[in-house]
Amino acid sequence: MNRIENAFAKAKSEGRSAFVSYVCAGDPDRETSLDVCRTLIASGVDVLELGVPFSDPLADGLTNQLAAQRALESGTTREDVFDLVRAIRKENDTVPVVLYTYYNLMFSGGLDAYIAEAKEAGVDGLLVLDLPPEEAEDYMMACEKVGMKTVFLLAPTTPVERVAYIAGFTTGFIYYVSRTGVTGVRDDLADDLKEMVDMIKSNSDKPLVVGFGIHSREQVKAVSDLADGVVVGSAIVNTIKDNLGNRDAILERMGVLVRDLVEGTKTG
Repeated sequence: MNRIENAFAKAKSEGRSAFVSYVCAGDPDRETSLDVCRTLIASGVDVLELGVPFSDPLADGLTNQLAAQRALESGTTREDVFDLVRAIRKENDTVPVVLYTYYNLMFSGGLDAYIAEAKEAGVDGLLVLDLPPEEAEDYMMACEKVGMKTVFLLAPTTPVERVAYIAGFTTGFIYYVSRTGVTGVRDDLADDLKEMVDMIKSNSDKPLVVGFGIHSREQVKAVSDLADGVVVGSAIVNTIKDNLGNRDAILERMGVLVRDLVEGTKTG
């Protein structure tokens, strides 16, 4: 099995849902970013989702937009993102790394070259926010060539007949966006979450994670009882924003938050 499969299998064997954490690579700066990733791994995350900083992150809310802006202003480049993954891999060869990115960032430098370098650096999967399956033929071929796993999104507006179609392009896991709109902390979960998760699972055998807006242990617990994984992003990124200029505070408060959230992944 690959790292992604291992992560979901391990979580299941331990009677819990997999915890997927999101941060933007290079936020608040390149040096601290590695310590952030170390903290997340030490705090028990199962999958590390790294945003690739982009100047026009259309799918992101203000929290993640500002994170990308901080990363870009600190000088983070494409190569810095790959170097961050390489540094993680020197210390940890178990936790999967998934890049959360946009198609232009791959296409502009050569699609095959980008995916091959990402794989060489130690990336396990790619989530391309603005790439629909209908336009993904070249991308899928490039991923298959090097063994890169793919992650595709489903939304509350995705019709039933399209779920199996999208699942057919997914080789890693499916990411269900439980709310319409952009990323950001929400006070409650969607009313139709169970209905949608059940529908997706009846049309796909791929691991299913749920994200967008989740920020409390109670929400993590509710999602974990339904899905194979739960994604928390903005709440984690906010520990960076709220403690800018104080590296120790960022790492301490992030660790406290994530350890508490991970406790919520226990099912049953």
